[in-house]
Amino acid sequence: MNILSVGRKMLLFLALAGGTAVYGQERAEVLLETTEGNIRIALYNETPQHRDNFLKVVGMQLYDSLLFHRVIKDFMVQSGDLNSKHAKPGALLGTGELDYTTEAEFRLPQLFHRRGAVAAARESDKVNPERRSGACQFYIVWGKLWDDRRLAKVQERLDTLTQGQVKITPEMAEVYKTVGGTPHLDGQYTVFGEVIEGLNVVDRIQQVAVDKNDRPEQDIRILRATIVKNPFAPAPKPAKKKQISRKKQKK
Repeated sequence: MNILSVGRKMLLFLALAGGTAVYGQERAEVLLETTEGNIRIALYNETPQHRDNFLKVVGMQLYDSLLFHRVIKDFMVQSGDLNSKHAKPGALLGTGELDYTTEAEFRLPQLFHRRGAVAAARESDKVNPERRSGACQFYIVWGKLWDDRRLAKVQERLDTLTQGQVKITPEMAEVYKTVGGTPHLDGQYTVFGEVIEGLNVVDRIQQVAVDKNDRPEQDIRILRATIVKNPFAPAPKPAKKKQISRKKQKK
């Protein structure tokens, strides 16, 4: 399935699900220039804390030169480990983070783990029962196509993990069956953005050879992350006009 057809299916789904606000408002966008190509990400206004935090981290240039340190085929690609910038080959990664977390912002059924979704990594439920997001590590969903039988099994698992609070709606199921994704993560990790250009780059990354710790054998790096659009940035202050003193005006 090509990227254009994926986009059309998602627009149809959002119209059915009442999610037009996701596409109807101006959104901030971030460009990841990687060693495999460029990935452009739009950030959701429905998750303002995660949106603003991601923009802050990008603005601090913390993502520049970081690795995609965890890659699992047919699942996702993960980056943002601050220890990965100068990591030696084969070194175990995944613990580099900033010293704060962000409150979970689950927005189901509008925002879910479809292919191309961008979500925040976090510590496990055992030490993080509120499922708060880490400050800088994130992942991009690839996933796989699902059928009704397997989605039913996922729903059983979600019922246990979320006490029956997370339900895969018919509209979500249609996307998981035709576009793909990772439905078993819904309601547990915050989805805060989506890839709008460069999904083919994500595809290339998720197929690379990895070691036993899911780290790519050949380093794949974010060369630079930049904010290319931010409708929420404060307006620049008008420049003050220089006043010419009366003495200088006299001739």
